[in-house]
Amino acid sequence: MTEVVEQMHRSIADLAPPLGPARPGRTRGITGLVYGGVRGVTRLSAALADAALAAAGALAPHAPDASGAAAGSPSQRREAALALLNGVWGDHLAATGNPLAIPMTLRVRGRPVVPDDAGLRAALPAPTGRIAVLIHGLCMNDLQWARHGHHHGEMLAREAGWTVLALHYNSGRHVSDNGRELSALLDAVVAHWPVPVAELALVGHSMGGLVARAACHCGAEAAWRRHLTRLVCLGTPHHGARLERGGLRLTQALEWSPYLAPFARLGKARSAGITDLRWGNVQDADRPRRSRHDQTRDRRVPTPLPAGVEVGFLAATTSRRPRGIRHALLGDGLVTLASAWGEHRDPALALPLPASRKALITESGHFDLLSHPQAAATLRRWLD
Repeated sequence: MTEVVEQMHRSIADLAPPLGPARPGRTRGITGLVYGGVRGVTRLSAALADAALAAAGALAPHAPDASGAAAGSPSQRREAALALLNGVWGDHLAATGNPLAIPMTLRVRGRPVVPDDAGLRAALPAPTGRIAVLIHGLCMNDLQWARHGHHHGEMLAREAGWTVLALHYNSGRHVSDNGRELSALLDAVVAHWPVPVAELALVGHSMGGLVARAACHCGAEAAWRRHLTRLVCLGTPHHGARLERGGLRLTQALEWSPYLAPFARLGKARSAGITDLRWGNVQDADRPRRSRHDQTRDRRVPTPLPAGVEVGFLAATTSRRPRGIRHALLGDGLVTLASAWGEHRDPALALPLPASRKALITESGHFDLLSHPQAAATLRRWLD
């Protein structure tokens, strides 16, 4: 933030024209010394705060959450704030070893499950041979599968005999990195499952569907893939989200003015996970390049759906009927129908599915897919 203000200060002091590139470098003289002092003070304050918080974190007991849960239970408010922070800057938190970076774990009711013999038996007193893994979306966490008194996982356990685990992960990391780590985690789960594994299902909401596909891609030869029978994606931007592409164009437009260019730096600070949503990146090779031109073009490598797996795509639209400009441009508010259904004008990138494996809910938003009765009924049918 100090550097953003300093760049604006320099442009104003130099009487820069309203359009054109910003001058590189920092201010000089007394002004430069002042900004240098501010940077030094903030670095020192950050180091002292890090040390103090690390000591406090080691000594402080876990507080009960707002609902009055027992000590040690995750606070839903804190978990939601942490998930949001990781979604926006999670790659930076992970790269710098920040303790706020969320490690990938499988959880049951918000509590981590150790994927070994003892850990699985302790967390799951009566496991079945049907394993379902729920994978949340960007800036979310596993506790947010519960919405408006409904939980897809609890419904599947109660009505279809699935033993449900929920993935908790840092959604600010690259989708391919999360997919690779999920693949290794699923290998451990299948290897140590207390009873013979009959089938495995992955259910992803929003970005979670991309993470599931990334795990299928990089784990194509892994042991767990032999057990995978179902993959369901709820509102997944298989071909990206227009909101992220719009954000990129806005950031690039700001760079045309030296007075607005400093704000473009703030826009560029968004996480790798968010930039992966520009086109729906799944593989390492899909990641955006450094050049300005490459960032505005879809250069993904085709990633087909996993072979031998029953796949289902569930989408939503805020419109009453699936037609019109509002439906085509906004879809569920974040993801268009074409993207959620995997449709693309390039046959190599399209994800073809029969009509029976695609469903649409009208007059609903992106997050309604977590609780809408029609979404629950579709899941029951596809995962029966």
